[in-house]
Amino acid sequence: MTAAALDGKVALVAGATRGAGRGIAVELGAAGATVYVTGRTTRGARSEYGRPETIEDTAELVTEAGGRGIAVPTDHLVPEQVRGLVERIDAEQGRLDVLVNDIWGGEHLFAWESPVWEHDLDKGLRLLRLAVETHAVTSHHALPLLLRHPGGLVVEMTDGTEEYNAAHYRTSFFYDLAKASVLRMAFALAHELGPRGATAVALTPGWMRSEIMLDHFEVTEDNWRDALVKEPHFAISETPYFVGRAVAALAADPEVGRWNGRSLSSGGLAKEYGFTDRDGSRPDAWRYIVEVQDAGREADVTGYR
Repeated sequence: MTAAALDGKVALVAGATRGAGRGIAVELGAAGATVYVTGRTTRGARSEYGRPETIEDTAELVTEAGGRGIAVPTDHLVPEQVRGLVERIDAEQGRLDVLVNDIWGGEHLFAWESPVWEHDLDKGLRLLRLAVETHAVTSHHALPLLLRHPGGLVVEMTDGTEEYNAAHYRTSFFYDLAKASVLRMAFALAHELGPRGATAVALTPGWMRSEIMLDHFEVTEDNWRDALVKEPHFAISETPYFVGRAVAALAADPEVGRWNGRSLSSGGLAKEYGFTDRDGSRPDAWRYIVEVQDAGREADVTGYR
């Protein structure tokens, strides 16, 4: 993809403070887009995550990559804030070409393998609000602007493909429900947007080396392979920029409508569009998870990246 592939295009990456959202925002910028990045953690205030990454940092990375990054503090559970965000984009740009719904915020709210009757109810319901309601609020306010020009793209970010999640219990009742709901939102949006000239897809990264995951394994991006001592299957992991390149490729595809309503993965799209991760590899995490990790085989990424 050329650096100018998305020149003149305007994107909103909702939930771009860190992780996949940051990677997506930066890669859209690298392709020339103007990217509005939102989240609750700024240089002046932090969300309950209490982490150091900020939306201003993300916006600067977008600009450094070749685009134009614009940070707008937004709580996507507050409709008035989202409405104001979209009104600002309209006033400043007059268009919106790409909407990425990546709002999540649930890392500290779910318990692994905890049945619904034992799971903290307040945390579970909060997770659903952050992971599902925020997407609905954002789409409600942003889609009229996106539909103003033909060819718009909506990307619903989730964890797991439709095929995988349909057959596997994902961590807990609340986590499972949240990720399945986002897949279904992409399906529903495809029916509403397709006849109006826009496209909606669901997209999942593989095992992502996000800031939180690297901290969990007490490694950095430079020495991430040290984590394989603790978790050998982490060898299939990818940077957040890999899924970012997937979104940029979709946004630049004049035939993107062929994907309308589909559940997609970063690894699958890498084969389709020919992009790689920053190290030149193409990790196909979801095929690996099924054929190696879930099958109980020893970690070996040969043929999978």
